[in-house]
Amino acid sequence: MPSPSFFCVAFLFLLLLPHSTVSLTGPTFASFPGCDGIFSCGNIHNLSYPFTGGDRPNHCGPPEFRLTCPQNDYPEINIESVTYKVLESNLTRKSLVLARLDLWNTTCPSTFVNSTLDSSIFDASGAENVDLTIFFGCNSSPMAMIQPQNRFYCDVGGVDLTDSYFLIGEVPIDPILKMIHCANGVRIPLLKTVGAELNRSLLTLAEALTRGFEVIFKDPFEEECSKCDRSGGQCGFDVATGKSICICNSSICIPPGTKFLHFLLSYTLVLPTIGAIMVAVGIGMGIFVCRHRKKRHMIKVAAAQSNVSSKGVTSEAQSNFTSSTYSDPSLKVNKEYGKCSYFGAQVFTYEELEVATDNFNDSRELGDGGYGTVYHGKLLDGREVAVKRLYDNNFKRVEQFMNEIEILTRLSHKNLVKLYGCTSKRSRELLLVYEYIPNGTVADHLHGKLANSNSKSCLFTWSVRLKIAIETAEALTYLHESDIIHRDVKTNNILLDESFSVKVADFGLSRLFPNNCTHVSTAPQGTPGYVDPEYYLCYQLTDKSDVYSFGVVLAELISSLQAVDTNRDRLDINLAAMAINKITTHMLDELVDKSIGFETNGTVRRMITLVAELAFRCLQEKADMRPTMKEVLEILRGIQNAEMNAQKPEVLDILVDDGVLFKDHCTEPSSPDYGVTNTLYGRSMPNSSDG
Repeated sequence: MPSPSFFCVAFLFLLLLPHSTVSLTGPTFASFPGCDGIFSCGNIHNLSYPFTGGDRPNHCGPPEFRLTCPQNDYPEINIESVTYKVLESNLTRKSLVLARLDLWNTTCPSTFVNSTLDSSIFDASGAENVDLTIFFGCNSSPMAMIQPQNRFYCDVGGVDLTDSYFLIGEVPIDPILKMIHCANGVRIPLLKTVGAELNRSLLTLAEALTRGFEVIFKDPFEEECSKCDRSGGQCGFDVATGKSICICNSSICIPPGTKFLHFLLSYTLVLPTIGAIMVAVGIGMGIFVCRHRKKRHMIKVAAAQSNVSSKGVTSEAQSNFTSSTYSDPSLKVNKEYGKCSYFGAQVFTYEELEVATDNFNDSRELGDGGYGTVYHGKLLDGREVAVKRLYDNNFKRVEQFMNEIEILTRLSHKNLVKLYGCTSKRSRELLLVYEYIPNGTVADHLHGKLANSNSKSCLFTWSVRLKIAIETAEALTYLHESDIIHRDVKTNNILLDESFSVKVADFGLSRLFPNNCTHVSTAPQGTPGYVDPEYYLCYQLTDKSDVYSFGVVLAELISSLQAVDTNRDRLDINLAAMAINKITTHMLDELVDKSIGFETNGTVRRMITLVAELAFRCLQEKADMRPTMKEVLEILRGIQNAEMNAQKPEVLDILVDDGVLFKDHCTEPSSPDYGVTNTLYGRSMPNSSDG
C-alpha cells in the first residue's frame, strides 16, 4: 500500500500540471502518434489538423479531410465522390481553393457530374464564387443566341459534342424554351474574379477551370476540438469508433481525478509513475522560479524606465542612442504588466526578435533597401512577422525609426501594412515588427524574383494590375486626407498578399503636414526615378510629389519596366521620361508590355490607354498641372466601373435532357470606346473595335 507521502507528491504533481489533461500509456491504451506540429502534402506546406495524408496518420483528423499527396504536385481531396486538386490552403481563414481533377487537362470529361458539396463541411456558397455551367452536345437551336467565345469543341469517346458551351451565373427554369435540348450538363463553382475574366475573354475555359473556386471548411468536431485545445491536447480521430479524440503525448487524454489516481496505483506502473512525478515536480518548480524571477526583472525595468522619464533630459547630444538616458515622452509604461509601448506600439526585446528570425539568418531575408534589411520571423505567440533591421543606430536613424512608429500607430486602412511593434530606441539595434505579407512586392512580380515564375506571372494579368493601381491610390488618398505625405512611393514599397491585395509599406521618410501648409522642406532623400522633378529645384516635397511617384508606378504597371535602367537607350533610362515621350509621340504600343493583351484585346487596350493618359497627367513637371490623389482614384475607379457597366448581358435559356431549364447572364457585347481614340499608339495597331 503506498504511503501518505506518495499521495502528497501525486497531488502536488496534479497542481503543477500546466494543462487540465494527462495522457495514459501502457499496454491497455491505444497509441496515436505523429499528430504534433505541421506537415506538408505535395506542394502545399504548413498543414495541420483537420488535414491528414502523406506522412500524417489517418487518426490525426476526420476522414473528410484526408489528402492524397502526389510528389511535387497539388494535393488531392475527394468530396462527394469527386476528386479535386487543392491549389491553396488558409488554415487561419479556414478556406481552400479547389479545382476539379477530371477537368484539369480537358474541358470534356468522360463522366458528367456536378460539384455537389456538403455545406456543413465544405461551403462554396460564399460571395467569392459564381456558378459555371457547361453544356455538352446541344442541338443547333441555341447556337445563334450566344456569343462565339462561349462555344468550344468537345469529342468524348467518339461522340461529337461540338455544340458545347458554357454559361456563368444563375440559370433559372423557363418552360417556354423546352424545345432546346443538350445531351449533358455540368455545374461547377468558380471564383468570381476568374468568372469575370472568362466573361471578358481574358481567359479560356480551360484556363478558368484550373483557377478553381473557394470553399470554407468546418470541422464536424469543432466543439470537441475547442475543448481539447483549451486543455492542452491535440485533436484527433478514432478510426475504429468514428469519433473525435483528444491526444496527449500520443495517447488519449484523461482528466485528472479518480481515473488518474487509479492508474497510478496499478501495480505494474507504480514505480515508473513515481519517478515521472518526481521529475515533473522538479521541472514545475524550476519553471515557477524562472517565471517569478523574470516577472521581478520586468517590474524593475519598467520602474527604471518610469524613473528615467520622470527625471527629464540628461543628454540629447549623444550620437549612439543605445546608451542614451534622456526623457522620452513617447515611451509609455503599463504598470500593471510591466510592458512598454511607443505611441501604443508594443515594445519587443532584441532577444525576442533574434529568436523569431533565427538570429537574422540570411535565408530569412525578404528584402534589402536603402535604410535596412527585412527578415521573415515567427513570434512565440505564433504570429508570422516581417522584422526590419535599420542600418546604423545614429541620430538620423532614430528619427526615422520614431517617425515611422508615430505615423503607423495613428493610421488604420486595409491597404496599409500594420505595425505590430518595435524595439526600444535604446536597444542594441533598431528593429520594427510588421505583419508578414507573403506574396512579395509589385516590383518582384513586374521585374524581380517572381517575374519569371510560371505560377506567379500567369496570375499578374491586366485586371490584377488595375486592381493594384486602384488599391494603392486608395491608400495614398487616405494618407493625404490624414495630412501625411508618404514621400517614397515605389513598387518596392507596395506589398501584395495571396489575393494580390495591396499593402503600402515603408513610412520612414513620411511626414505629417498641417492643413494650412502647401509643402514640407526636406533634406535630399527619396528613390531615383520616382522623385518629383520640382524637388531638385526648391527641395520641397508636397502631396503632389506622391502623385508624381504614383505616375511612375502606373508606367511600371503598364510596361513591366523598371523606373531606372541604365541598360536602356540613353533617352529611355528614366521610365518617366520614356513614358512621356512615347505618349506624346503617339507610340504607346512601344511602351506597353505585350503579354497583357494590349494588341489582342480591345477591352484591355482601351483601359490601358486611359490609364496611360492618367499617368501622363501625374508625370507633369509642374506640380500644379498634376491631379490630386483623390482625383486620380476617382479616374481609376471610373475606368474600371465604365468597363464593368459596359457588359450588357443577354439572356440565354436552354434545357438539358432531365427537363431542367437554365437562363444565363454571361454573354458580353463589344465594349464601347468611351471616346478614346488611337492617338496614344502607332498606326500599326488595330482599331479599337477589334477584339
